[in-house]
Amino acid sequence: MDDQLFARYHAERSQSLRERLILTYLPLVKYAAGRIAIGLPPHLEVGDLESYGLFGLLEAIDRFDPSRGVKFETYASARVRGAILDGLRAQDPAPPAWRQRQKRLEQSYAALEARLGRPASQLEVAESLGVGVKEIQAWETEVASLAVVSLDDIWHSGEESGDRALSGGEMLADGGAGPDEALLQAERKRILAEAIERLQEKERLVLALYYYEGLTAKEVASVLGVTPSRVSQLHGRAILRLRGALSRHKEGVL
Repeated sequence: MDDQLFARYHAERSQSLRERLILTYLPLVKYAAGRIAIGLPPHLEVGDLESYGLFGLLEAIDRFDPSRGVKFETYASARVRGAILDGLRAQDPAPPAWRQRQKRLEQSYAALEARLGRPASQLEVAESLGVGVKEIQAWETEVASLAVVSLDDIWHSGEESGDRALSGGEMLADGGAGPDEALLQAERKRILAEAIERLQEKERLVLALYYYEGLTAKEVASVLGVTPSRVSQLHGRAILRLRGALSRHKEGVL
């Protein structure tokens, strides 16, 4: 039925058919916005993300070719997510100081946890950086919005490098790679799994619900019985810990 509707739309370019398609697939936009909201900058609302995503949906509807054998949901989801992330990047909400604090937090968590052999507390991080716990909490709230790309970006922490960024999807893909590449991917997965295992329980649960169960930030908050802002904080801290921990392994596995 959908293929026939797309075929009619591309043949007729009818505005009424376009509106039908928009209404049919608008839930894709709401879902994508709800997912990305886990790292939502403080000055934006979910409605802003949905506005960005709508542009991606409109582009997907106009460009989709059902004859290629790809499901529209798959095609559109990538474009909607990309449009939302492009909108966030265009806003450039993060002052340089936030990224500096992000780097300091990553390095502190990595150094402390390597020495202690367990997750470091905010108090321990605060003492290592010579600031108060409330300041660390404020920093983590600020940098939580920098974790929008989350696990797709943890192998590269934003430093200047000639390496091409490796996405989470590429890490987990099984595309018939050669023996060397297969071993490398297996090593990356092992290191990532060990880093996740060392997270605090609530941080692991947030990652599991968000990345493996596919829940939105609001749904994760409902499951945990906390506010969406608390979920954002837990997610952001988990990403800080992971990026800090994995930074020690980059040279050996990339």
